[in-house]
Amino acid sequence: MKSPISTIYNGWECNIKCRLVIQAETLELLEWSRLCQQVATFAATKLGTIAARNLVIPKQLSVSLNLLAQTKEVYDLETRLTGGLSLDGIEDFGDALERAAVQGMLSGKELHEIATTLAGMRKLRRTIESEENIPVLQGLVADVRTYPELEQDIYRCIDDRGDVTDRSSEKLADVRVKLKGLRDRIYKLLNSLIQRQANAIQQPLITQRSDRFVIPVKASHKDAIPGVVHDTSGSGSTLYIEPHQIINLGNQLRQLQRQEQREIELVLTALTAKVTEVVDDLEHLLVVATTIDLATARARYSLWLEANPPRFIEPASEYITLRQLRHPLLLWKHRHEEGAQVVPIDLSIRPDIRVVTITGPNTGGKTVTLKTLAIVALMAKVGLFIPAREPVEIPWFDLILADIGDEQSLQQSLSTFSGHIRRIGRILDAIGEEETGSAEREEGDEDIPIQNSSLILLDEVGAGTDPAEGSALAIALLQYLADRAMLTIASTHYGELKALKYQDSRFENASVEFDDLKLAPTYRLLWGIPGRSNALSIAQRLGLNSEVIENAKSQVVLGATQQVNEVIAGLEAQRRSQETKANQAAALLRQAEAFYLEVSQAATQLQAREQELKLNQERAIQAAITGAKGEIAQVIRQLQQGPQTAQAAQQATSALDGLNNRHLPAKSTPKPPPGFNPQVGDRIRIPKLGQTAEVLTKVDDSGNLSVKFGIMKMNVALVDIESLTGEKAAPPPKKSAAKVPGKATPVAAVVAIRTSKNTVDVRGQRVMNAETEIERAIGQAYQSGIMWVIHGKGTGKLREGVQEFLSHHPQVDRFELAGEKDGGGGVTIVYLK
Repeated sequence: MKSPISTIYNGWECNIKCRLVIQAETLELLEWSRLCQQVATFAATKLGTIAARNLVIPKQLSVSLNLLAQTKEVYDLETRLTGGLSLDGIEDFGDALERAAVQGMLSGKELHEIATTLAGMRKLRRTIESEENIPVLQGLVADVRTYPELEQDIYRCIDDRGDVTDRSSEKLADVRVKLKGLRDRIYKLLNSLIQRQANAIQQPLITQRSDRFVIPVKASHKDAIPGVVHDTSGSGSTLYIEPHQIINLGNQLRQLQRQEQREIELVLTALTAKVTEVVDDLEHLLVVATTIDLATARARYSLWLEANPPRFIEPASEYITLRQLRHPLLLWKHRHEEGAQVVPIDLSIRPDIRVVTITGPNTGGKTVTLKTLAIVALMAKVGLFIPAREPVEIPWFDLILADIGDEQSLQQSLSTFSGHIRRIGRILDAIGEEETGSAEREEGDEDIPIQNSSLILLDEVGAGTDPAEGSALAIALLQYLADRAMLTIASTHYGELKALKYQDSRFENASVEFDDLKLAPTYRLLWGIPGRSNALSIAQRLGLNSEVIENAKSQVVLGATQQVNEVIAGLEAQRRSQETKANQAAALLRQAEAFYLEVSQAATQLQAREQELKLNQERAIQAAITGAKGEIAQVIRQLQQGPQTAQAAQQATSALDGLNNRHLPAKSTPKPPPGFNPQVGDRIRIPKLGQTAEVLTKVDDSGNLSVKFGIMKMNVALVDIESLTGEKAAPPPKKSAAKVPGKATPVAAVVAIRTSKNTVDVRGQRVMNAETEIERAIGQAYQSGIMWVIHGKGTGKLREGVQEFLSHHPQVDRFELAGEKDGGGGVTIVYLK
């Protein structure tokens, strides 16, 4: 006999299976895979593309909130950074890691992909760490390890094509030198033979067959060149012969090639072992890279949609608000496939509403409304923005299930009605009995999910059977769902469902608008007013025989249904009148706003004019004063040259000063911003470096303090920092010191002394690696104000790359090549700001 716990668990397991089946059907009905494919086109890496094509729908609200936070931060970076986030160099080497974990040897190409990924991830981490107000992304990259030593080892041993380089092993370099010499000898002998036996040669070229060097010989002259035949042409007229003179050399070449392969395998094995030691960290790096790329794809797709971030609301107390909502797949079709213009819809649902019935004519947009609400609810759950006007407010639905379309099946002998009922049955099984599940949940059963909230969408509920029975079934079904689901949206043609709103406050009516004059739907969604089917009008618009239309109209009995339609028509006319008045009021409001803007601009212009007049007046007065001063100067010169007294000049100068004081306005001296006292843990800005940093220590007696930005720590002077709001630091109180008679106070002087701390040697490195070393050295040499970069002479490529990097560095004032005594063209002296 089964225990009660076992029975309950089996029931839950059945519900879970039903839920998975109907969820998969819902995603297929909503064309979720098409939307995922569209998101994938915005991914930058192969890993991100795969993840975007298979977007996982979260089962917890906290996961959705985290995904939305990631999307918001990347969205912000995409608008701030030129070119957005860069994920260049990041590759998918997951299969290589799996093979390395079981002691398999990685190829040179796979190792090179690991190195480029490490470099790309380091650059991405630097970008994220240098930005502000992105705590979620910074938390993602905080514990990512990029192993620069491993990257350098790989770059030293593997070139860009994935081949092992000569510098990776002395033995390998020696073997390759021997190989080159041996090949040269073989080519020399064969070329000599070809020249001597030109008549016997089919074509003067040296080729290979089975890794042996051969020459094409005419079959009729094979005795002229004795050797081993390795191949024959299709016609048989040409023999590919390895002459006897080079057979021994060919054997030696094969031995050297095998020796070269062994040395290559030793290098690859050693590098693979280093990768194996850090497999877990590299797997974590790939996960973080994929997460960031997926967030980037979501942000760029949302930016393309011109969408806005949703806010998950408390459904019991807040309205569902989705204004100017558009279906993302229709937007894509409109922009990429020249589809029809997308007509937006407005959804505003009160917290107490549990069921909304949408009525109106066929082809009016009822099904599109259902699909739009369902797909944007899924988009919000996976962290995508919603193509609607702000504010975007929607609940977090635990389940989103739909019965949309026709599930008619000839193979299963299912009619349209039967197909709908089977799918609705799976929906009811999936949502389950929440009260029973909550009451019977035992301790230790936390992993068994229980339904919390659900969005149910039913298209043409109760259709496909006798109208009376179908209507009764639809009413019972909607009342059942009103007790168990958070929100149900159903489209219908049944007039009886329109009356549910007046019997139960949890029901609401909506309709799709129909233009009686044009006999065409407008695709607008109207709230609070039920719609008319307009079957005869649509049939007439679609070209049905007019005689049939008139006969049908004569068959319509003026009963309750017709009276309801007439009332609805009156309500629609009243609504259109109110809309016209609202549009007129909106036009008046726009005119008032335009007038206010015009007045504001005129006031601003008047203020500017007044300021200009004041400036002109000041200039005129200043010019007059300047002229007067010139005259006084002339008088003084005359007094110096003649018998005139200086008293007259002094009186004139006094009069001029009085004129100056009377006519020139007093100039107010701007007050400096109040100082601040940096404390340990405060965030401050270093203008010279263009960086924000964290204070690690208090200000010492000499006015210095220790700060940290990124992975770098350094000491800076108090005068070189400011607060995030631009306030300069208050100087520390000066300590009085007794002066020694006869001794002068020494003056500090900066002496350019070359030390190990302000010298960096990047000879033999790649430009990208040299830039990393120079960046680190700049932080160490900041206090000395000067730095020596040793790059060697060589071809000059490294020097050019280094100087190009220095020319764009914000902390570099200037640089120049050193003198002959300090290294000449092999050393660059860098002067820091």
